[in-house]
Amino acid sequence: MDFDDPGFRELIDALHDGVYITDADGITLKVNSAYERLTGLRAEDVVGQHMQALVEQGVISQSVSLRVLKEGKALSLMQSVSQGKRLLVSGTPIFAADGRVRYVVSTVRDMTELLRMKHERDELQQLKQLRNSTAKLHAGQRDDLLDASPVADQPASGRVFMQARQVASSDVKVLLQGETGVGKTLIAQYIHKSSPRAAQPFLALNCGALPENLIEAELFGYVPGAFTGAGSKGKRGLLELAHQGTVFLDEIGDLPLPLQVKLLKVIEESRFIPVGGLELKEVDVRIITATHHDLRKMVAEGRFRADLYYRLNVVPIHIPALRERPEEIQPLLDFYLAEFNQRYGRVLSWELEALDALTDYGWPGNIRELINLVERLVVTVSGERIELFDLPEEMRIARSDVGEGDLLPLRKQVENLERRLIRRALMQHKTTREAAKVLGLSQATLVQKMKRWEQG
Repeated sequence: MDFDDPGFRELIDALHDGVYITDADGITLKVNSAYERLTGLRAEDVVGQHMQALVEQGVISQSVSLRVLKEGKALSLMQSVSQGKRLLVSGTPIFAADGRVRYVVSTVRDMTELLRMKHERDELQQLKQLRNSTAKLHAGQRDDLLDASPVADQPASGRVFMQARQVASSDVKVLLQGETGVGKTLIAQYIHKSSPRAAQPFLALNCGALPENLIEAELFGYVPGAFTGAGSKGKRGLLELAHQGTVFLDEIGDLPLPLQVKLLKVIEESRFIPVGGLELKEVDVRIITATHHDLRKMVAEGRFRADLYYRLNVVPIHIPALRERPEEIQPLLDFYLAEFNQRYGRVLSWELEALDALTDYGWPGNIRELINLVERLVVTVSGERIELFDLPEEMRIARSDVGEGDLLPLRKQVENLERRLIRRALMQHKTTREAAKVLGLSQATLVQKMKRWEQG
């Protein structure tokens, strides 16, 4: 083979990987320009040299060609060159007609470049999985968040959903206001799903759950080596991952002032700089925010930027606390009881007095507290009905002794007493006929009272 042929030289120089060719004795015959670029070694430094001599001189750390000649098969190994660069070298034997090795052709790749390519591939795969999971979320059993909500047809929540539907078609900034646990994330998801961005990612970040440096890294991403403990590959932030989708920033009032400046730049210019980076990144995202704080008061106190507040507060939507919409408590209780019954294979139902206690309860944790309670009851209650004594003490107190100054109207107290007596009679006598007889009522009266309580 004529390794000095111009056509052959042109061919191997066109390859992106380095090429290193030795003969059957381990003498270097040819290298291409990519090898020179990757290693910093010139052809005249190695051509004609024995591989063992190059190892002994410290030019390379070890020779794959010598290993291939010794073992007679293709091999790969990591090799260090004098510049300190690490290379992946794969040697392949070329056999003569008599079966002996005639040449060894090795390909050389820079591991730094390989790792970069792998990182880019992994990021693309993660983004693909993110988009797939988002699509599955939209296509699942809760595809229609409005239909999935048991209170969307109630007056208070109905108004909230109507406002959300009205703003969904545009990219107008929405600020969701309300106490913790009222369902701000659900409304943000509904806005996203009802928008032209529905097929793209919906990513959420709670600004009050992380320290400042981690919020910044999660939101804007960082470049390799940006700070102590940063990943060697860097990381894409939520803004970049949610490109063409929606980012939901919960508890925006807890966002530190320095990050408020960076967020304002994203809103005004649709671009940002990752942590430790120098290059601006363009991004197309819709930003929805939420808070339980009084942002106007925070602006007056200098704890929240006025310019950011007015940018975010284009369309404010207030979600009332659960205690302000008592008519929604029972539908929510029934809805989540059915859901957790199905999840845990139970057939529990509410006992009337327990349902009354939960309806009268103030729910300081709002819907989140309600969901957690129902799941706990489904898991822990041993019978088939959830009764008053199954509830936490603070919820039972509301139905038992009321303190001075908190007396209920006499009619309400009499009604509560009737319920307890009828419940006790039903537990002892099992049928409405026998219970009514013991209480001195007609069966029709007892049934009528029970129906009125169920409907009310």
